[in-house]
Amino acid sequence: MRKWWPLVTVCLGTFMLLIDVTIVNVALPPMAVDLHTSFTALQWVVDGYALSLAVLLLGAGALGDLYGHRRLYAGGLVVFALASLACGLATDGGTLIAARVVQGVGAAAMFTTTFALLNSAYQGRERGIAYGVWGGVSGAAAAVGPVLGGVLTEWLDWRWIFFVNLPISVVAVVATLVVLRADPGHRRGRFDLAGTITFTVAATALTLAVIRANTEGWTAFATWGLLLLSAAGLVAFAFVERRSAHPMLDLKLLRNRSFGGILIGALLVNMAAFAAFTYTSIWLQSLVGLSPLKAGLVGLPMSVLSVIVSGIAGARLHGRSPRVIIGAGLLLIGAGSALTVLLLGPGSSWPALLAGYAVIGAGVGLVMPTLAEAAMAAVPRERGGMAAGAVNTARQLGFAIGIAVLGTAFAGRARAHLTEAGVPNAADAAHGLAGGQAARILAATPEAVRGTVDTALRGAAVAGLDAAFLVAAAAGVVAGIAVLLLVRPARAEPRSDDRPAQEAVLHQ
Repeated sequence: MRKWWPLVTVCLGTFMLLIDVTIVNVALPPMAVDLHTSFTALQWVVDGYALSLAVLLLGAGALGDLYGHRRLYAGGLVVFALASLACGLATDGGTLIAARVVQGVGAAAMFTTTFALLNSAYQGRERGIAYGVWGGVSGAAAAVGPVLGGVLTEWLDWRWIFFVNLPISVVAVVATLVVLRADPGHRRGRFDLAGTITFTVAATALTLAVIRANTEGWTAFATWGLLLLSAAGLVAFAFVERRSAHPMLDLKLLRNRSFGGILIGALLVNMAAFAAFTYTSIWLQSLVGLSPLKAGLVGLPMSVLSVIVSGIAGARLHGRSPRVIIGAGLLLIGAGSALTVLLLGPGSSWPALLAGYAVIGAGVGLVMPTLAEAAMAAVPRERGGMAAGAVNTARQLGFAIGIAVLGTAFAGRARAHLTEAGVPNAADAAHGLAGGQAARILAATPEAVRGTVDTALRGAAVAGLDAAFLVAAAAGVVAGIAVLLLVRPARAEPRSDDRPAQEAVLHQ
């Protein structure tokens, strides 16, 4: 069993950093009460972490190549732990958001090194097993997050969703130094600072633009200014990468049809599968009246199905075409979101979510363990690490943008419903509703009309969720079709035991 300790060490850090993407969802209403935060601030508690994780993954990978992957992984664990402590001690929304951004920096350093550490620790068939286990862990982490967040928030306090990282990080750091093989890195090339900066500007400006559109509209000068800044950042990034001798992303990879299809799937999968959870968690607690624990347990069908399907897929579907596995999984995720729209109604409660969550979980179990493996197989072997990093970046960036896009859909549809119901200040009420402030809105409403406003708020919340899940369903279907159309089927090749399946090249 000693030979599997490196895998346990890598999976421990991976599970911790990925679970922190969704673990905050059920804690958002208590956070809003304790910290007196706005809807926009609540979005950034989620988006600040996901965005910094996404935009720094490729650049952090280059640092690992230069200075050593074990060193970067251990450093990332330390930063992640200190930032988690700061999150738990935060006394206002701004401090919490800033700490979440730093937490994402540590997570990026950890996440980007996982494949290199596994490659260093295992060869042949054992490497294939290690990748399969890591894929199952990473696929299950996002689905388990809301359940664990509910347990910690209800039994202890929302701050413990961050404090719990501290002892785990200590164990992971010790294990890293003891069981992972030291690698000195190499000094060829240099860190792509210009590429990192331009990509960060492009991604952050785009996310800000979508969030600002919630309050100021898509025609506002600030919204368009941010969109133009994002476009300029993307153009500058492409220019920098084309001229760089050591780019963090080789743009020639985007000419590869299979890799392009997988990248589209990675960009949309988290938006389709997980972004709506932020708003269902708020609805379940602020209007349905569930505790954080019960709200988290509503997501249990997704967690269970994702783990079961991931295990079955790894055992029974290994070697099958990733086009079919990923494409079918994404279509299942889209179907699960569409089913949720059909089952949700003005008088709905938590059971309306279960069937859709189960279908989404089955899709997640197919997609998540296969994405990075398929990306590495779709490009030349020497670009495998870069391809895996690009897929992980796309996944986290898609989640960050998805939170903002689905938030816009939720708030817009809720605002329209409240306007039709004649609720005063419908726009403010819609944003308060999305931010878990239903009780505060009702408390400020005259008693004579409180019942009417309560009914309107419940209807508006369901209408907003319908809009969010429709967007999620569309994202899943579009991604699934793109994968099925673009990713080419693999042609079988003879392989030796020391050449695992995930390193085989898909013929273009």
